[in-house]
Amino acid sequence: MKQNQPMNQPQGAQMPPTQMNPNHGGHELFDAHEVIASLINMLDQYQMYSQHIQDPELQSIQQRQHAFVTQMYNTIVQSFSSGQDPAQATQQYKMQQSNEVVYGVKPGQPKKPNQSVSELADKGLSAYMLGQTKGLATLLSMTALEMTNPVLRRVIADSVPNFIEMSYEIFLYQNKHGYYQVPQLQQQDMNLMLQSYTTVPNGNTPH
Repeated sequence: MKQNQPMNQPQGAQMPPTQMNPNHGGHELFDAHEVIASLINMLDQYQMYSQHIQDPELQSIQQRQHAFVTQMYNTIVQSFSSGQDPAQATQQYKMQQSNEVVYGVKPGQPKKPNQSVSELADKGLSAYMLGQTKGLATLLSMTALEMTNPVLRRVIADSVPNFIEMSYEIFLYQNKHGYYQVPQLQQQDMNLMLQSYTTVPNGNTPH
């Protein structure tokens, strides 16, 4: 008979895990896995983009956003794994673009898919970056609504404005270089739509 064998332990019984986080719901775990996997995907893709970006300004945006999201990733992983406050709280992303938008549409060459990697250019690369930041802003917004752990919910929710800011920064870069053009309505039509609503007094009680 083996020494130190536990007595009267039912067959198939399992020892309790050394650490449990009962303050995570099942649905929350799946959503958190999707968020973390998407952050990894963005970071990996940004590294791939850096090999093809030509414009130093876009390269700077890529590097600053990559560094910021790396810290965000660590913060989310810490709060997800422990259910407690992370070692570093969520930070606020500061874009460096001017918020002036160029309006109007100018004619250009029709767009088409690239036929080889050698055709990758800043116009397309910045569009890929914008697609990822916008997608993560949406994903984190939906995920925060399904969180049960208050710490993880706050960390996820606080990260949404940062992806909005990163998306706006890339949009402004694209707009400045003519990659993302913004059409406008005629002035008369715009004025009509802007004047379509009016305010109501506050504090009215329903009858």
